[in-house]
Order: sequence, then structure tokens, then C-alpha cells
Amino acid sequence: MRRWDEYFLNICDAVSLNSRCLSRQIGCVITRQHSIIATGYNGPPRGVPHCPTRLGDHTLFEQVQQWNTPLKQGECPRKTLGFKSGEGLHLCIAAHAEANAIVNAARLGVSVYEATLWLNTQVPCKNCMALIINAGIAEVVCTNLKAYDSIGKWMAESVQLTLREFEL
Repeated sequence: MRRWDEYFLNICDAVSLNSRCLSRQIGCVITRQHSIIATGYNGPPRGVPHCPTRLGDHTLFEQVQQWNTPLKQGECPRKTLGFKSGEGLHLCIAAHAEANAIVNAARLGVSVYEATLWLNTQVPCKNCMALIINAGIAEVVCTNLKAYDSIGKWMAESVQLTLREFEL
């Protein structure tokens, strides 16, 4: 198992390099029988500008004007405003890597049922966990079993979804 874990973690890391998120770069790989069927990284929907482009967007400035904090080029607007990880998501247009990987598979008509999802971060959030469960993914392998939020981990445990850390 260790060999596959190392292999797919390296691919997750490579996929994450496509992310233009100013907060963090996450990569996801979905496999069936150790063959890649989809990948995804965190970022905005296709064709939607990412944060560096949006810094000149009047709607973004209107949203943050109430905090009287100037937005900084090259920094996540949520971090500039003092939000912690997972907070202030109403200002973020990005989709998570695992959601994008599932959608990429669906877009191409590829089933992820009984697949394994590999992720170079912690246990997915509740929103992504709902997608993972409903898509029928059988196992989630991540860099650590710390929960992004307690609800996501509870959901996985409720349906006996296999969660495990990479064995490196």
C-alpha cells in the first residue's frame, strides 16, 4: 500500500500546482483499481476569474468595504480580513479540489462509484463529504485524519466510509 500512497500523494501535489488559490493549494486524484479516473484542484469554476484578477472587481470591494481593510495583491481576501481557515467562505468563489474532481469525472461521464479519492490535505469538509458519500466513493485517503470540520468526519463515520492517512 505504501508504494501506491506515495505515488498518488505525489500526483495530488502535482495537480495542486494548478490551483491559483492564494490561501492554499490542494490536489485530488480519484482512482479505480489504481488507475486515475479524475483529478481536481481548488479554484474557481471554469472561466471565472480567480482572486488576483478579482481584486479590481467592484463587487468584491463592496463586500469587504464594511471591514475598512484594504485588500492586498497576492493575499487571500479572507486572510486579509482576518478570517481563519474555513471562515468567511461567502467571499470565496473557489470550489474544493474533491468537489472539482467529482465534477470533472461527471462532466466526462465517468462513474466514481466505489472509487478511492486521494487528497493532499485533511478529512474533507461537510459539503465535500456529502458529495463523496452521494457519489458512492468507497475510500478517502488524506495526509492526516484531522477533520476540516467535525460534521464532515461524523458523516463519513455514520456511513462507514473508509478514511485513512497516507502510509509513507
